[in-house]
Amino acid sequence: MTGSVAGCVKSVINRSPFISEMLIQEVISFSNLAKFIKPKVEAIYGQDVNSAAIVMAIRRYADELKRSKELPDHETISYEISMKTNIYDVNFLRNDSFISSLPVLYERIRPESGDFLNVTLGSHEISLSVSEKYRVIVDEILSKEKIVSSMSDLVAVTIVFHEGDFLETPGVLYLAVRKLAWENINVLEIVSTMNVLTFVIKREDSLAAYAALQTFLKEDI
Repeated sequence: MTGSVAGCVKSVINRSPFISEMLIQEVISFSNLAKFIKPKVEAIYGQDVNSAAIVMAIRRYADELKRSKELPDHETISYEISMKTNIYDVNFLRNDSFISSLPVLYERIRPESGDFLNVTLGSHEISLSVSEKYRVIVDEILSKEKIVSSMSDLVAVTIVFHEGDFLETPGVLYLAVRKLAWENINVLEIVSTMNVLTFVIKREDSLAAYAALQTFLKEDI
């Protein structure tokens, strides 16, 4: 036996953000969900579990989820959305020698003039997103690197928050990603700074993403 029935139910529900979302939006039957997850709950619990106990655990967890997702005064958060097209994105294995090449990029690429540039240094990989017109320069710099993936013709959808609201309000990033997930939009890169949040996506998803993010702080689906 592992933990309580309630704990096992939470564990199963947490494996699927969409189930959690449907519980929050009250568009799923507790009894139907209990039947669906009963085998998984019993597998974790280690013995048979009464369906009524699972329903009760779901009901209580649904209330908990509803309380946790509420944002204080989120209607007062102001923001603007913009898009940049023709983005080239490359992921490659981390090689610290690449860092010495960064001045070359910064000399040629001018974000203040409308160019797009983002470099993310991970523990094992480096992600580079840049305006497509600089692809030749980037490919030359990365000619000796181990490329993991590369994609072109992408779009960067950027949300600029005003007056520090983004940093001070918990759950904003979750709401934005949730909106995109519900629209079945795959996010290739997420770039987050003090007051700016950028999603790099495929061009064919750009209009749907823009429309979804226009209302992502509202409580409607």
